Amino acid sequence: MLTFVTAVLAAGGIFYGLVVLLDFQEIDTTTKLDAKTLFDLVKLSFGVVAGAGALVALVVAYRRQRVDEAGAHREATRLHAERFSQAVDKLGSDSPAVRLGGVHALAGLADDAPTQDLRQTCVDVLCAYLRLPFPTDPGDLSQRPDSGTSPTEEQREAHQNKQDRYRALREVRHTISRLIGDHYRYPTGTHRSWQGCDLDLSGVTIDGPMDFSGAVFSGGTVGFRGATFAGGTVSFGRATFSGGAMDFSGAAFSGGTVNFRRARFSDGTVNFAGAGFSGSTVDFVGATFSDGTVDFDSARFSDGTVDFRSTAFPGGTVNFGRANFSGGTVDFDSATFSGSLVSFLRATFSDGTVNFFFAKFSNGTVSFRGSTFSDGTVSFLSARFCGGAVDFNMATGRAPDGLPISAGSSPHEAVSLPASWLTSSP
Repeated sequence: MLTFVTAVLAAGGIFYGLVVLLDFQEIDTTTKLDAKTLFDLVKLSFGVVAGAGALVALVVAYRRQRVDEAGAHREATRLHAERFSQAVDKLGSDSPAVRLGGVHALAGLADDAPTQDLRQTCVDVLCAYLRLPFPTDPGDLSQRPDSGTSPTEEQREAHQNKQDRYRALREVRHTISRLIGDHYRYPTGTHRSWQGCDLDLSGVTIDGPMDFSGAVFSGGTVGFRGATFAGGTVSFGRATFSGGAMDFSGAAFSGGTVNFRRARFSDGTVNFAGAGFSGSTVDFVGATFSDGTVDFDSARFSDGTVDFRSTAFPGGTVNFGRANFSGGTVDFDSATFSGSLVSFLRATFSDGTVNFFFAKFSNGTVSFRGSTFSDGTVSFLSARFCGGAVDFNMATGRAPDGLPISAGSSPHEAVSLPASWLTSSP
């Protein structure tokens, strides 16, 4: 009733205003106001009131929707917090099976998280679990050297229990690794995608498979700083690095394989600075470095293989500055250097093998300025120099194999050689 009275009064006020506006001061005398005009004025008055009422109703509905959305968000956050606490409790269980349930619960929570921050929190907990101290493999129970007697049945049973627990906890870790890799293959913006989240795997020991093949790293930071790659295969095959950063600085590649085969580096940074390659295989076969930076500054190559065969360097920067090649093999066979900067500035070649067989230098810059060639094999056999710049200025030691050096001349106008190499005999 109050609303009706208010509407009538508002309509009357508008009606009177329209009459004054139209200069109908004396309806019954000089100015004629016929019934049709009067009816139109009444309709217009009530139309204005109805429009204003609709606008007010729209504002009220919008505010109610905002309040409802905020309430729904608070409820979703509350439920997420409850499930998060339960999942974390499971991760701390003594039972490996319960821990495994906690891992899947956290992964599901990350998928359903109402905000990116809450998703990141779930991912952080999974990464933190991988960084926790991990029991060593108890190995086989052999004859005790101190007594010369075989283990008792009780000792065998205790050792078997240790082995079973070690394998079960190892399975929990490998499940986390698998789930992380799977979620980085889902396209950005889809329900289960973790792309754009930070992964802090600093210092972890990777002794089993981790599959990032086909993953897209377009934001965030993926950190393997100080990690140990001790076994299994870590695959970044066909992965795309178009933003963010990957940090392998100080990592130790002592076993297994790290695979970047046919990966594409078009932006961002991949950092291997100070990494040690002492027994594993790191595979960049067919990869493309078209932008961004891949940094091997001060890396140590003492064993194993780093394979850049058929890799394309059309842009960006690859830095081997101050790297130490004291063993193993680094292979650039059939690589194409057509627009990037590849720097071996002040690198040391004291042993091992670095091959540039059939490599093509057509643009960009490859710098060995100030490098030391004291031993081992560095070979440019069948390499093609058809553009760009290859700089050996200030290099010391024996000239690499395959450079067609003649007395007083360089193999190509784009190749700069130290005077000591030019004056030596072929």
